[in-house]
Amino acid sequence: MNKSYKYRSYVIYLILISTIIRGILAAILEFGNDEVYYRLYALYPDWSHFDHPLMVGLFIQSTTLNLLLQSEFFIRLSSVLTGAVNIWIMYKIGSLIKDHRTGFFTSLLYATSIYASFITGVFILPDTPQGLFWILALYLILKTLPSNYSESASSLKLPVIGLLIGLGILSKYTTVFLWFGIGLYILFFNRKWLKSPQLYQAVIITVIFLMPILIWNIQNDFISFTFHSNRVELSGYSINPDYFLTELIGEIFYNNPINYILIIIGLTALIRGKLNINKQYSRILLLSGLPLVFTFLMFSLFRRTLPHWTAPGITTLIPIAAVYVSQYYNETRVIPRVISASVILVIMTVFLGIAQVNYGLFSLDNTTEYHRLGKNDPTLDMYGYNQAGEEFRKIVARDVENGKMSKNSILVGSNWFPLANFDYYAASPAGIKSYGIGHLSRIHKYAWINNEQGGFAKGMDAYYLTDSREYNEPEDSYYDYFEEVIPSDTIQIFRGDRIVKRVFVYRLKNLIVIPEDVLDKNNRNVR
Repeated sequence: MNKSYKYRSYVIYLILISTIIRGILAAILEFGNDEVYYRLYALYPDWSHFDHPLMVGLFIQSTTLNLLLQSEFFIRLSSVLTGAVNIWIMYKIGSLIKDHRTGFFTSLLYATSIYASFITGVFILPDTPQGLFWILALYLILKTLPSNYSESASSLKLPVIGLLIGLGILSKYTTVFLWFGIGLYILFFNRKWLKSPQLYQAVIITVIFLMPILIWNIQNDFISFTFHSNRVELSGYSINPDYFLTELIGEIFYNNPINYILIIIGLTALIRGKLNINKQYSRILLLSGLPLVFTFLMFSLFRRTLPHWTAPGITTLIPIAAVYVSQYYNETRVIPRVISASVILVIMTVFLGIAQVNYGLFSLDNTTEYHRLGKNDPTLDMYGYNQAGEEFRKIVARDVENGKMSKNSILVGSNWFPLANFDYYAASPAGIKSYGIGHLSRIHKYAWINNEQGGFAKGMDAYYLTDSREYNEPEDSYYDYFEEVIPSDTIQIFRGDRIVKRVFVYRLKNLIVIPEDVLDKNNRNVR
């Protein structure tokens, strides 16, 4: 059998198996805090949004038929599908830089990355579209930049690269690091590209794709840029090794410890000149991946960061690990033992995670305080909202029938999570609109949603929900806004036959003072 055909077949089987597994997970797991929030991007589309650009909302709209299909599976379906496409592109990248066996190993290592295959391949996050456009652009960069700029086939790829990076930035701002890598490669290793008109066309195309972000930020006093700049502001922060250690451990876990070690070993072999790989390809991979990783590792010395921020950069280095495995593991086995170990580790991690979320395999919380039950079990962030929603709908129907609440009652919250969770699982199925009351830094997109839903009106009744994971009584301001704030019901959340969390329901009667809007009437200035 032709080797290329054999390895392509293996990759197709890998894609099929991976897609089936990820599709099942997408259907059976409740949304996490971030996912259920990004659903709002599709429900209330805009040129851009407070936290991120618009692309994740478009991806959700595409697989839900503009939210006609609102189950977890369809909202996450774009992640499942792009996860399949990405495995194939990674195979093509590995095949390009060495051979089809390396391509197969590249696709396997990608599929066994917790971040690449599950965090972005099951869950719906801005990283989902970013991952697709990042990997596509990387593939074309590898096919283009080592060539001579005068070759028409290569030159024509550059505008497409500019388009893909532009789409990536419309997904997540950090995609701009790809242009940083391109610039460094051209300046140090192939300056002839500076004479290419297509290079500048590509830059212009990327800039054109930034227009939705710029327009929205002009309309909103550049609040998104301010928000993100505050997240990486270092002034006044001192070195904190705990932050760095947390970031590093998170990176290792997210990218699969075995894969992470293989990447480090591969990089070491490359630096020592022991890796058989075209220098032009290795330079592109290093310059495209390492700047992003080093940047946020540096930030993590001073303030808290999130491990998935560096993940696209680490994913970019996977082909180097695949080249190392292909070169030094000359086994007759189709899958070398080290990659088999990676596969087993990710399967065990995923299935133990599912068992913990849905069945509480391990006891992670020993809290006995009534209002704090489950506070030490983070897996409860993806469990119990369906139960809470079912009971909440019964409470609403009872309250309306008994005349205790208006049939036009709303749900209010002072933080974007868990407000977005209760919005999706409880309020929306009950036909209730959700509003945020509080500062923009806490309610995020709800500041705009409030306006789109018509704002507040005197006389409104409202519900307020909080759970024992993050128990917060209604803020003092609520007692000024409403005539009465009444503790109403407690919903017990069961996992098996054990109560693992509680949701507390408050009735807020008769809005007497309109909460001060976070945004002015023109939706421009933050107060």
